[in-house]
Amino acid sequence: MRIFLCLAAPLLSLGLLSSAAAHERAWTVPAETGVVGVERAQLDPAWWVARQAEPDRVILDARAIAAQNAKLMQLDRSMHDLDALPATLERTRVAAWVDGISKRPTRALYDVQGQPVAASDLDAIVANANASAIPASQPTRFGLVVHRADLRAFPTRTRMFSSNDDHDIDRFQESALFPGDPVAIVHESRDGLWWFVVNTRYAAWIEKQYVAEGRAEEVLGYGRRTPFRIVTGARATTVYTPEEPRVSELQLDMGVRVPVLADWPMGEPVNGQHAYTAHVIQLPVRDDDGRLAFAPALLPRREPTSDAPLALTSRHLIEQGFKFLGERYGWGHSYNARDCSGFVSEIYRSMGVQLPRNTSDQAVSPALNRIAFNEKDGRDKRMAVVRGLQVGDLVYIPGHVMMVIGEVDGEPYVIHDTTGLSFAGADGRTMRAKTNGVTVSPLTPLLFNGTQTFVDRITNIQRIRP
Repeated sequence: MRIFLCLAAPLLSLGLLSSAAAHERAWTVPAETGVVGVERAQLDPAWWVARQAEPDRVILDARAIAAQNAKLMQLDRSMHDLDALPATLERTRVAAWVDGISKRPTRALYDVQGQPVAASDLDAIVANANASAIPASQPTRFGLVVHRADLRAFPTRTRMFSSNDDHDIDRFQESALFPGDPVAIVHESRDGLWWFVVNTRYAAWIEKQYVAEGRAEEVLGYGRRTPFRIVTGARATTVYTPEEPRVSELQLDMGVRVPVLADWPMGEPVNGQHAYTAHVIQLPVRDDDGRLAFAPALLPRREPTSDAPLALTSRHLIEQGFKFLGERYGWGHSYNARDCSGFVSEIYRSMGVQLPRNTSDQAVSPALNRIAFNEKDGRDKRMAVVRGLQVGDLVYIPGHVMMVIGEVDGEPYVIHDTTGLSFAGADGRTMRAKTNGVTVSPLTPLLFNGTQTFVDRITNIQRIRP
């Protein structure tokens, strides 16, 4: 199994801050927040927007974004072009997808009670992946996701942890998919309850109950339908309807795009309710036989949506990030939340910008405007770049990504989804704030370990701008 998502702040050793990690300024820890350099006023997005000289200047217009998305699909090997899949899939290709994620773990794992997982139990989970049953060739099948659903390293809900006192970082949790996400269905688990699917940004296991199989043209065409609404809040929810439970109170996360039934007859009820207070949208549903169908649903006008992606501006980057402020950190989109790479992806998705799923691929994507660092790059070189960071820049350290929201007295500040922050206290010793959620902080005082700062460990900076 690949471990890729951000453990945003590793467990850090206590100790004096060495001269190698000396700060360019003195930092304080305000009592009202308990986080270095962060005053309560700075938890308001308007505070950061007001500091921008041109908050509404468009960074990339729709045409430039479309060109960048096309470049991403063409150049980034972590992406999967579902439209380009052949009509028949060979075993070699499918096995590479399955084996790439469902490798038998070699290190000790623990269950939710903190007990070591028996080898026999792990063998059964691995066997359920049914890799030996992948046929020599098979027709390419497609489906639409009908409900937010986990993507797993193995076809099991069983949660696994690296230590007996960790109950947050499930090592089998990979990501999540959302209503309307298209997938190629390429393999089935031995117990018949799971499908291995390939989405544009990821390949892993999903429970079959959350995918409806359909024809390629209806699956791949769903996300291109117009007119549409795109979710611009952290989430939106369809109305409750007992007449059609499959679309009742359905959660749609930031960036989810759904087609609008603009020709719905005025006055005709939708699932027993007049539609004038809502948008009539069309959602994919799964029939009893697992086949794809579509159903109308009401998306209340009070819900945060737009008829087009938001303009890519500093204002929107800041405001979209702050809509998740305080949401609990969710490794691999667990806890109905998201992790650091999912967090920045969904901010940008609300503006029509596609990013790879995980930090390791985002950080090195050849489709973006990348600044790379290596271990030979000293602090002076790093700080020269850091001082020039702009709103929306993505800063990567091993296993973590942060988005820049502005600067205060020349010091860059970031918003990020993190398990916690470590920094030097007034006495020079390391302090830790277990934020465990979407957090605002300055960049330069953050500690990666007892002797290095985050700045010392920056691997890449990606810029979604010219």
